[in-house]
This record gives sequence, structure tokens and C-alpha cells, in this order.
Amino acid sequence: MITPSLFLRRALQADTVFSGTGAAIFSLGAGALAPLFSLPEALVRETGVFLIAYTAYVGWLATRQSFQRILAGIVVVGNALWTLASIALLFSGQITPNLLGAAVIAAQAIATGTLAELQYIGLRKSDGIVAA
Repeated sequence: MITPSLFLRRALQADTVFSGTGAAIFSLGAGALAPLFSLPEALVRETGVFLIAYTAYVGWLATRQSFQRILAGIVVVGNALWTLASIALLFSGQITPNLLGAAVIAAQAIATGTLAELQYIGLRKSDGIVAA
């Protein structure tokens, strides 16, 4: 068990706000955003629905006074994988977003990668072990 550093707690809170905003926008606005970005509506909506669950997890974790290090590690690795998957999706040819759609995917990949790095730094600062 660790006591999360203030840095980690703030990085998790920022992720909660960022992901929660995306969850609301993508899940509720998929019908309007999909044609605007030239992306499949199902991709936009399912991204939003996934982010609802993810936001709940990260928000819950951000409120804990202590937790197992692996729980924050899952968030860091998940954000890193999301970043890589977003970049891979852009170059895969499986989707053909317009310039705005590609910019949105690239921007969220950059933001998610930045959050992964900040959370990793915060996790490294959280080296205190709490007695079980």
C-alpha cells in the first residue's frame, strides 16, 4: 500500500476531469460529432461509454488515502497504451477522419500521454509504504 503523493493525486484528478469531459461529449454528442470528424458514430459513442467507466475508476482512486501501487500503475499503463493505440489508429487506414477528426485524435493522444507521464512521476513520488 502507498500513500499517494499530492502530485499523483492532482494528476489523477486532472485525468478525471479530462476523461469525464470526453465521456460526456463523446457519449452524448456522438451523432453530431461523427460526421463533423468523419469518424464512425459507433467509435465515438463507444469511446465515450468506455470513458464513463474509466472516469469512475480514476475518480475513485483519486479520493483514496492509500491504495495498492498496482492500481495507479494500471492507470499509467492504460494511458500509455491509449496513446499508442490512438496513434496506431490514425495510421492504420481503418478509419479516414478529416483534418479536424485527425487533430482531435492526435490532441487527445498527446493529452493522454502527458497524463500518463505526470501520473508516473506522481507514482514515483509516492514511495511511502502504509502498514496494512
